[in-house]
Amino acid sequence: MAEELIISTSTLKDERYQMLLPQIKELVNGEPDLIANLSNIAAALKQSFNFFWVGFYLVKENQLVLGPFQGPIACTRIDFGKGVCGTAWKERKSILVPDVNKFPGHIACSSASKSEIVLPAFKNNDVALVLDVDSDVLNDFNSIDQKALEEIMRIIESVL
Repeated sequence: MAEELIISTSTLKDERYQMLLPQIKELVNGEPDLIANLSNIAAALKQSFNFFWVGFYLVKENQLVLGPFQGPIACTRIDFGKGVCGTAWKERKSILVPDVNKFPGHIACSSASKSEIVLPAFKNNDVALVLDVDSDVLNDFNSIDQKALEEIMRIIESVL
């Protein structure tokens, strides 16, 4: 596939995800480098939805360490169980936060972030990384985002 996305930004959110998913599968198909794949996925999500921040944190030596991302500079390291990302890692599940200011222990890498969704990817039944998506709009994520982003995490797991 050419390194170009075909996404109509005038379509509904679920339609954009349905257009994006096969393109992400094709982007990672045959590419063994994890950083290259994560970089393209972050860029594809940012381009398709214009989220405030999209990025990955990789589990390294019992911390989440900043990986490929799109958006303003971010927190470099997050401890297990801390903030939304560390909590998703600890609880081994997706976390959707309509208002980050109401999430106990939220780590504010940017005061512009208003809502967030974080999803883990697993390798050998351990969390290997998390996808963190922030919006500068309150309550910007819903079950459509969660379902589609979880599908993207399964694609990532297939190349871990």
